Amino acid sequence: MRILLPKRPASGKPSGRGSRPRTIAVRQKPGDRLKALVRAGPVAVPAALGRGGITSFKREGDGGTPRAAMAVLGGFRRGGLLAPDRSGIALSRVGPGDGWCDAPSHAAYNRQVRLPFAASHETLMRTDALYDFGYVLDWNIRARRRGGGSAIFLHVARPGYRPTEGCIALSRRDLLRLMPFLRRGTRVRVV
Repeated sequence: MRILLPKRPASGKPSGRGSRPRTIAVRQKPGDRLKALVRAGPVAVPAALGRGGITSFKREGDGGTPRAAMAVLGGFRRGGLLAPDRSGIALSRVGPGDGWCDAPSHAAYNRQVRLPFAASHETLMRTDALYDFGYVLDWNIRARRRGGGSAIFLHVARPGYRPTEGCIALSRRDLLRLMPFLRRGTRVRVV
C-alpha cells in the first residue's frame, strides 16, 4: 500500500486552523551537538539528532541531520495503533510489508517500498517504539540525488534521547503534543 507520499500538496500552507505555525524550529542544544530543542508555537520540547550532528553536507550513511527547511510530506503509524484525535495529518498505517529503500544505486532510492525487497532498506514496522508514529520530511525526496541521504523522519526517540541515524526524534509524549502543529507543507527548519 502506497501511503506516505502525496503526489503534490495543494499548497505550502497548512490546512485547518489559521493559528497553527507554518514552521517548526529545531535548534541544537548548547553544549550537546546530538540533542536539540524543537519549538512549535508555545510548545518547546527536547529531541535527539543524528549521530553525526547537524550537517550542511548530508550523505547517505553519515548519520547527520540535514541543516535544512524540510516540508512535512505525510505521516505514518504502527499498524495496530489508533491515530491520535488531534493529529494534523491523517496517519497512514504501516505493517510488516512496508519498508524504505536506502540503497543509492537502486531506482527506488529514498522511497517507500514493499517487503521483501532485495536492495538495502529500512523496515517501517519495527520491534521497538521508534516508528510507532512518524512523519516523512522532504529531504532528498522531491529533488532526489543519489547518495544524498534517505529516510529522514520525525519520529519517537530512544530512551535517553540516544542519537538517530539522521532523523529528529522526540519522546512519544512530546511527539503527541506536537502532532496538532504538523500539517502537510509545515516546514521543519533545522538551524
